[in-house]
Amino acid sequence: MNGIKENLTEIRENMIKACERSGRKMEEVTLIAVSKTKPIFMLKEAYQAGAVDFGENKVQEIMEKAPDMPKSARFHMIGHLQRNKVKQVLPYVVLIHSVDSIRLAEQIQMEAKKQNRIVDILLEINVAGEESKFGFSPEEACSAAVAISGFPNIRIRGLMTIAPFVKNPEENRPIFKKLYQLSVDIKKKNIDNVIMDVLSMGMSGDYQVAVEEGATMIRVGTGIFGGR
Repeated sequence: MNGIKENLTEIRENMIKACERSGRKMEEVTLIAVSKTKPIFMLKEAYQAGAVDFGENKVQEIMEKAPDMPKSARFHMIGHLQRNKVKQVLPYVVLIHSVDSIRLAEQIQMEAKKQNRIVDILLEINVAGEESKFGFSPEEACSAAVAISGFPNIRIRGLMTIAPFVKNPEENRPIFKKLYQLSVDIKKKNIDNVIMDVLSMGMSGDYQVAVEEGATMIRVGTGIFGGR
């Protein structure tokens, strides 16, 4: 069984190949080590091996782990964020990937204003229309972007999706294509406060396909830290 360092090396090599296949530069893609449920020593090991960005699903875990990590480690909120937890998580995260409602955005705006800062977010899009998943439908994405763009303390950096769990990663290619196209369509509208330079998609099983289809952030947990 490989250690964290070997796993990271392998993933980076795969990312380079996926970038080469699609005519992209490796620098365009950020690897987020999904460290949910993992103990702090594993995060430190990943950090030592070059991982800087960490993704967590729970606010409590971010609050516990972030202070114990080196200052240059960056935490991303990638799980469903409850409105009553927004205030607690804001000081610790560089990006909230999972903004799935206007009400959540309102709460982020309120707390960001109190903390006198601009918060970077992604709109979570439920591309596959799965009942079990949160997020705006692709049809709602543009109007949500317009509505949230009016909040002065929020900056929409792009879109995120959680693709279905599939055995063959090729099955998710249409999902990634659709999210990419959606981001292009929204970008063309030149909405104030909407940058659309981040596309967070792809996980341990399908990140290479996601990179080929334009992902700028991939979220890999099992591939780095092993199974639970």
